[in-house]
Amino acid sequence: MPDPNEFNRKVIDEFRSNDGEVGGPFEGRPMILVTHRGAKSGTEYTTPLVYTRDGDGYVIIASKGGSPEHPQWYHNLVANPAAVVEVGHDKVDVRARVTTGDERARLWRAQADLMPNFDEYAKATDREIPVIVLEPV
Repeated sequence: MPDPNEFNRKVIDEFRSNDGEVGGPFEGRPMILVTHRGAKSGTEYTTPLVYTRDGDGYVIIASKGGSPEHPQWYHNLVANPAAVVEVGHDKVDVRARVTTGDERARLWRAQADLMPNFDEYAKATDREIPVIVLEPV
């Protein structure tokens, strides 16, 4: 199994070298880099994620490929909601907010309609997969 940290590093390098465009499994998908602080360590991490837009916000989904647990970046954003997103060559300060109810359902559907693999991830796990809005500050 490939090292996820090495995989992410390569995606991040490709993103930054090509104004936000990447190939491989993310080719043609809208991608951002989210820089966040560790919930316990305070260490800064950057995570490449696909996203959709809702107004000024960037919508990301904590699917972890349908894993039974939330991804670490989700826990980090809940503990430390201040983050920075890179979109193309722009950087935007944002604040993370976990959605609920009708808003969560609407945003989930909007992203899953564009990227049907999210519906497959939901079928693979018993947890409700969080939908997060990164709102510019």
